[in-house]
Order: sequence, then C-alpha cells, then structure tokens
Amino acid sequence: MPTDNYFGKRRTLEELEKTVLGLKAAGKTIVLANGCFDLIHVGHVRYLEAARRLGDCLVLALNSDASVSAIKGAGRPILDEDARAEIVSAMEAVDWVCIFSGEDVSEVIRRLRPDIHAKGTDYTEETVPEREVVKRLGGRTVICGDPKDHATKSIIERIREQTTV
Repeated sequence: MPTDNYFGKRRTLEELEKTVLGLKAAGKTIVLANGCFDLIHVGHVRYLEAARRLGDCLVLALNSDASVSAIKGAGRPILDEDARAEIVSAMEAVDWVCIFSGEDVSEVIRRLRPDIHAKGTDYTEETVPEREVVKRLGGRTVICGDPKDHATKSIIERIREQTTV
C-alpha cells in the first residue's frame, strides 16, 4: 500500500534544503535532475542513471500535476504526481524526490543550490532554461543520458494507434 514517503525518499523542498546543506558541508556533490516522468521509459532510466554518476547524491524534482498539464497540454499527465513520485522513488539512482510547481525548476535550484543541474539530451547546455540561475549560484549544467529517441508523447501516440485499429 502506498504511503506519502515512498521508500523513504520523498521530501518537501524545506526538508531537502536542510539535508542538502548538511551534505554540502560534508563535501558531497549534489546533483539535481528534473522532469515530468509521465510513463517511464528507457530514456528516463538512462538519464537518471547518468545523472547519478555525476555526484554523490541525486535529487529528483518532479513536476506537479498542474505544471505537467501546463507544459504538456490537455490529457497530461497520464499518471498523477503521487504515482509518478512512487515510481521514480523505486529507482536506485534516485536518492530523494520532491514535487515542485511551475514550468521550470529555477526556484528549486535557488533553494537547493546543486553543484550540478543534469538535463537530458533533448537539451543542449545553451537551451536549458535554468542555466543562468545555475551558473549565477556557482553550479554547472551537464547534459547526460542517451540520445533523445524516446518520448512519452510517442509512446502515447503508438498506444492510441494500436487501440483504434
């Protein structure tokens, strides 16, 4: 039966601020990854595994249901934020998960001040919306994961095609 703190990894942003502060004081490298993670696919797994290898711990900032709808449009997310949080919490690469609102993760970056902001290969360092915030706070943006040839949108389209045949 699900709980509010899947696998002991789900945290509020306030809780993570304290945790990250302590880890940074101990000299640990903090990596932040973020995204919607609606219908997990192999590209998500490879992105998170690559992000985790960049530092000592990986914080995953998960878009809230409202922010997924704003970004992806009507009918999204497919899975609600609690289900998505539980799924990503089950991944070994992920140390902590927090849910955030908004169309970008700038506020989470400002509060956690990660050493590295990891983004998938659907971005370049120049196209990451939060890159200037990360840079201003002394961090760096790193693109990681496999080539972007997986997409939730494509999976949804394939499912729709197969069910209307």
